[in-house]
Amino acid sequence: MNWISALQRLRRERLPGVLVTITDVRGHAPRDAGTKMVVSEGGSMAGSVSGGCIEGAVFDACQQALKTGQGRLLHFGVADDDAWDVGLACGGVIDVFVEPLSW
Repeated sequence: MNWISALQRLRRERLPGVLVTITDVRGHAPRDAGTKMVVSEGGSMAGSVSGGCIEGAVFDACQQALKTGQGRLLHFGVADDDAWDVGLACGGVIDVFVEPLSW
């Protein structure tokens, strides 16, 4: 399922979820700014913000956003200590906004 279909289903069924959007990309990255992903409360993911290299960390941030109801901006880059841990070895910097959905 693509992210638009997943978002429509969550809205139609009034289910909790999170919309993830790449807000900025500097250098090399597998996805462009504006790319989106949807994560449901049940853990389903639709779309991709990195081709897999940061999805685990983004997924964890989505679960936190569902618990707190607060969005947050995440920053990933090879200069960060965590970049290699999450698999971002492509040389770019990616900013991702994690936004809990409320209907």
